[in-house]
Amino acid sequence: MSYTPADGLLKDRVILITGAGDGIGRALACRCAALGATVVLSGRTLRKLESVYDAIERAGHPQPAIYPINLEGAFPKDYADLGEVIQSEFGRLDGLVHNAALLGGLTPIANYSVETWHRLLHVNLNAPFMLTQALLGLLNQSADTSVVFTTDRVGEEGRAYWGAYAVAKGATQTLMKLLANELEANTPIRVNSVYPGKVKTRLRLSAYPAADQRDWAEPDAVLAPYLYLLGPDGQGVTGRTLEAEGFEP
Repeated sequence: MSYTPADGLLKDRVILITGAGDGIGRALACRCAALGATVVLSGRTLRKLESVYDAIERAGHPQPAIYPINLEGAFPKDYADLGEVIQSEFGRLDGLVHNAALLGGLTPIANYSVETWHRLLHVNLNAPFMLTQALLGLLNQSADTSVVFTTDRVGEEGRAYWGAYAVAKGATQTLMKLLANELEANTPIRVNSVYPGKVKTRLRLSAYPAADQRDWAEPDAVLAPYLYLLGPDGQGVTGRTLEAEGFEP
């Protein structure tokens, strides 16, 4: 990566990361904390979030916070409650990273379960919409704020068998651009997406269990565009999709 974040890049920033229990979310949370951010760890499994919390504390970085939430069963009030807790505890929110995702298996549309379809759209599309909407007022209070979605090429390509996951990712890209256009003129909120590429995560392993993983990146290796967008270096950048591979600002 040609981009190297400066020491203390995210000092005094409060950043909420969904899916922070493992994979890219865990790696990003630890790196943001190392760069000075207070990280709010959100995810479904408390045990995993506690493991990330402990790793950050052991490293001597700013004390993180844990807010468990199951996106499958969460609705507007749950996100409003989260916003109230962040407002009460920190008084600000400078960054929001949508990293949590659910695949649900690869299935042709002809055989696709309607229940699975609704569940995946709820987690991968409705949840980021509701969470962002609930936090917009809080995000707007900071001088420089960044919302980052995690995207996937399968949504743009309409790749066969990826079903509701691909549909949700494609729709999320539209949501990102819509928000960027709406918020650019009168708010300090920047909205972008990151395409991390082939990364060793549970989601990708479930999709390609027999694949050759030698060209898959470790989660730590795809963080540069996230860090660039979350910090002051990304000021003025909005409505864009940045790719982790070969990333240059």
